[in-house]
Amino acid sequence: MCGIAGYINFETTAKAEAASLKRMTDCIAYRGPDGEGFYVNDHIALGHRRLSIIDLSTGDQPMYSVDRNVVLVFNGEIYNYLELKEELQQLGHIFKTNSDTEVIIKAYEEWGYECQNKFNGMWAFALWDANSETLFLSRDRIGEKPLHYAVYNNAFIFGSEIKSILAYGVPKEIRPELTELYLALTNIPAPDTFYKQIYKLMPGHYLLVKGKAVSEKSYWKFPQVAENDMITDKELVYRKFGELLSDAVRIRMRSDVPFGAFLSGGLDSSAIVSLMAGYSPYPVKTFTIGFDDKAFDESVLAAEVAVKFKTNHHRGTVLPEDFDEAINRVAHHYDEPFGDSSAIPTDFVSRFASQNVKMVLTGDGGDEALSGYNAYKGVKISSQINTWFPRPLRKIVIGSVGLSARIFKGALRYKLNKIGNVLRTSELPFSHRMAEKLACASLSDIKLMTKSIKGVISVESYLDSVLASCTFKDDFYKLMYIHYMHNLPNDYLVKVDRMSMANSLETRVPFLDHRIIEFMATVHKDVKMQGWELKSVLRKSIGKNLPTSVLNAPKRGFGIPLREWFKNKQFNTVLDDNLKTVKEILDPAIIEKIVTENNTGKKDNGNFIWALLQLNKIMSC
Repeated sequence: MCGIAGYINFETTAKAEAASLKRMTDCIAYRGPDGEGFYVNDHIALGHRRLSIIDLSTGDQPMYSVDRNVVLVFNGEIYNYLELKEELQQLGHIFKTNSDTEVIIKAYEEWGYECQNKFNGMWAFALWDANSETLFLSRDRIGEKPLHYAVYNNAFIFGSEIKSILAYGVPKEIRPELTELYLALTNIPAPDTFYKQIYKLMPGHYLLVKGKAVSEKSYWKFPQVAENDMITDKELVYRKFGELLSDAVRIRMRSDVPFGAFLSGGLDSSAIVSLMAGYSPYPVKTFTIGFDDKAFDESVLAAEVAVKFKTNHHRGTVLPEDFDEAINRVAHHYDEPFGDSSAIPTDFVSRFASQNVKMVLTGDGGDEALSGYNAYKGVKISSQINTWFPRPLRKIVIGSVGLSARIFKGALRYKLNKIGNVLRTSELPFSHRMAEKLACASLSDIKLMTKSIKGVISVESYLDSVLASCTFKDDFYKLMYIHYMHNLPNDYLVKVDRMSMANSLETRVPFLDHRIIEFMATVHKDVKMQGWELKSVLRKSIGKNLPTSVLNAPKRGFGIPLREWFKNKQFNTVLDDNLKTVKEILDPAIIEKIVTENNTGKKDNGNFIWALLQLNKIMSC
């Protein structure tokens, strides 16, 4: 796990400079504090920062082929590198190291660009082939590892993070037209960034830079099978899924340094820990973060799992006084607006874990692989509402729920607001319903807030573009597609990558093994969600070994009690001081309305206020 950066001048007579490359890698030194390496030759420069996990003694980068005509800088892990190494040795290749980095070079020499389909892992790499004078950049199938790039001043520039590209000298020019997208989704979807000229390589894609030409190609697509062909054999699914997840955990435990696991107390991370305990000859080190607000705290459940599987358990607590530091850390490490407030506890648990280990396994991706979000219940409800309630009766029910939400207070009001939103949007086209669902505040308020911005891009048009390549007809599978194509690569995986690497910690995600993704994408919705039971496949396979309390616990996200924190008077000054810049481009009256609704308990707008704070921070820099 590392950080990479580099550039290639389109004019071969324009010499690359070591000093500029050093600036690009120095600013991401936390991604690789164990070492640095550089390749500067004629018009090309490749840089690397190393976090040593595998092959501590001979795995330094850049790494070269035997004839030194192939040069590689690589961020990530190839989990099946031992199996690939054996296959390549049988084909006549000789290895000098024990690293997965050398496996990439040999795989490229043997299979060319097809090597990407051989890898089981997470990666972003840049490979210079001097023979063909081609720079080959690749990103893993789902987008666990980031790769940004720009074409500027007659050069192609790339880096793990945007700050490396800015350090090269690409100007920091923002794109206000993306503000509605950001405020609705709390992120800037790929391939765009918040800055002109800087882009993200899409997951499952690779770039070829040859001469002055830059071409992007796809090597993997999310599998879409005919809905009538979905697998309905439950026992087959339980068995196959259990085998795949178990093997995904096994190969992700390959490490030459101490490692552990994030343990939230939820189904997904608990399942991962249970499998790790079966493979590990010593107690697994587990790490969890708790909150004083019990509505957000799962640390008791995590402790039960730790006791059952005899882990070496560690617990930390996130407190309101940590908030000021969190604003600055998130803005620094994401480089562009990122409004998912679960970045805060992800940062804390990563920092906490990094004091004991250099790598952890996590339960991320379980909700996507298993279609385990409450939103899938919402899809099912929406499909039935139109059958259950004629339109006149539907309006009465929606009105009754809205009235009840105004009468009650606290958690019940917040829940009724969510139910009312499902009922209200049930008739909308799928992409519009998703826009309402994904927005962490009233979508109509967001549109009013941004209406003065010229050429603003709507969240509906973005979602329509994502769904344009979706062949599924059933809304359940459309939602699955959105989660894989948007939520994972643009939000959840970005969150984990930046906050773990900010603390020099590697995270590995067994649920996102491509074999699991490709299999579970073909499983029928009635197997995945039996009745109203979420994650039926996990519950009836690996989950049978988990504590009953974990199986029966309500679904929770990795949230943080921002709505309650912002009600505290100590935050009034923080909000006033940290929303000045955004009020210059957004309607300040709508902002005040949203803040007031949160602080009076009418709506849970905590995450949206956080998103505004992050936007303000980026725009003020």
